[in-house]
Amino acid sequence: MIVLDTHIWVWWVHDDAQLTAECRDFIAANEPTGLGISAISCWEVAKLVELGRLILPQPIDVWLDLALAYPGVQLLDLTPQIAVESTRLPGAFHRDPADQIIVATARIYDCPLVTLDGRIRSYPHVQIRP
Repeated sequence: MIVLDTHIWVWWVHDDAQLTAECRDFIAANEPTGLGISAISCWEVAKLVELGRLILPQPIDVWLDLALAYPGVQLLDLTPQIAVESTRLPGAFHRDPADQIIVATARIYDCPLVTLDGRIRSYPHVQIRP
């Protein structure tokens, strides 16, 4: 399984040009083993819609149902273990709680995180792909 950062998930669902060919290929290759979506990503998408920073083609609840039903997608719950891990990330990591939870999710599941977020990509304590 791989974990998709929120922006990667949204771009993948919308076939957005911002998603690199390398990311598309990596996601396609890993679809059979699972595309993990942290539960916090659902909240992030809803907040972006609420704030007018993301416009979706349908209401947020409908979009989430559809986006979570894509082949290979697995919703990863925010467990107590992930919550605790997000507060104990080794080394220096920025203070965005959603990013902390997504990184903690990838660490707990011991799988790569697909992100183009430079702050996360520079963090050495999580596997980043591609």
